[in-house]
Amino acid sequence: MEKTDVLIIGGSAAGIVAAVTAKSRYVDKKVTVIRKEEKVLVPCGIPYVFGSLESSNKNVIPDAMLVNAGVELKIGEVVFIDKENKICKTSNDIEISFEKLILATGSLPVISKQLKGITLDNVFTVQKDKEYLDKMTSKLKDYKKIVIVGGGFIGVEIADELQKRGKDVTIIEILPNILGLAFDKEIASRAEDLLKSRNVKIKTSIAVKEILGDKKTTGVLLDNGEEFEADVVILSMGYKPNTDLAQKAEIEVNKLGSIKVDEYMRTYDTDIFAVGDCAEKRDFITRKLSKVMLASTACSEARVAGMNLYNLSSVKTFSGTISIFATAFGQTGFATAGLTETLALEEGFDIVCGSFEGMDRHPGSLSNTQKQFVKLIVSRESGILLGGEVVGGLGTGELINFIGLAIQNKMTINSIIGIQIGTHPLLTASPPAYPFIKAAEDIIKKINNK
Repeated sequence: MEKTDVLIIGGSAAGIVAAVTAKSRYVDKKVTVIRKEEKVLVPCGIPYVFGSLESSNKNVIPDAMLVNAGVELKIGEVVFIDKENKICKTSNDIEISFEKLILATGSLPVISKQLKGITLDNVFTVQKDKEYLDKMTSKLKDYKKIVIVGGGFIGVEIADELQKRGKDVTIIEILPNILGLAFDKEIASRAEDLLKSRNVKIKTSIAVKEILGDKKTTGVLLDNGEEFEADVVILSMGYKPNTDLAQKAEIEVNKLGSIKVDEYMRTYDTDIFAVGDCAEKRDFITRKLSKVMLASTACSEARVAGMNLYNLSSVKTFSGTISIFATAFGQTGFATAGLTETLALEEGFDIVCGSFEGMDRHPGSLSNTQKQFVKLIVSRESGILLGGEVVGGLGTGELINFIGLAIQNKMTINSIIGIQIGTHPLLTASPPAYPFIKAAEDIIKKINNK
């Protein structure tokens, strides 16, 4: 029997960060990662395998991250966990004993069993599996008409990448807008208009009733009877926690199928932790169970777990997901953090919203300067920032991280007004017209004028 002190099952973002953190925090402990894949892909980079990257080989996470940190890497599939005796068994009958276990088993694509035709040839899901994606990209080269079912981040990013390759792409989305769970309507509409201008067809507020075809798909049938011809159908309907292994070991899961954890990322068994997409999430603001699955959230959880394996720290806890999302089409970025206006109102918050649109660099006459729109959502009673949305250039991703930090630290609108920022003509918006601060000023004006 093989032995290790800390065993991590799963080698994607959460597993890697948990292992590296554990080895850094507990230098004398043997830390082992076991994963079933020979090569692991960058999860957020998967849509770009279909276009910009040209090959999944350019989207591989190097094993050097683990090896250089002194972490042992094993390739194999864990099929059984014996909690009482602290032993894991693999599909090829290898047994590994452990002191501490971290589950980082990730997530799997959601497939509706009620949807007829999902087993037809040329019907794909978006899996985090290199071999599967390589076969998928090879197939896509031979076909023109692509229907993507689902207008979330993965679906729209794949659509934009495929249109760059000259494909005829249609997105079918059941919600009124693409990206409708992440953005308020006015922001989602901007993303929709931009994608349409980039030759992506979009059909919203309708569900797919059936995938058509005999042996191979020929298209999709919508609920209203409308048909769309397709050579290939890509199902991008979200992901679910990969917790079959945990459930077989009688590790408790919640009603969403996620492994129950505390703020230290521990399960009810204090020697077993769970991080990433398989682990329970709560919203940072509402404290409700959340379905958010993000690599950034997973890495934050992994650091918390890695630091608290043997010695708990009251300051090293995970307090909930802020739900920071970002994407880009061409040179335009879209990003969001915290609560949208729509969700805040649904939750019953008394809010004030403010917005401002300026330029992302100054003066605006500089080449490649873009408009930058910022919307902020604030609690009227406390003035605490609850959420923010941004549309702008490719600096949008870093600005939303800035806004996310303000949300996480419960900054008030008055403290935002006084914030000190570094600016430069080639890098940022103008100091007198910095959109984040100007949006805050808009909120204060509304509060004072009421």
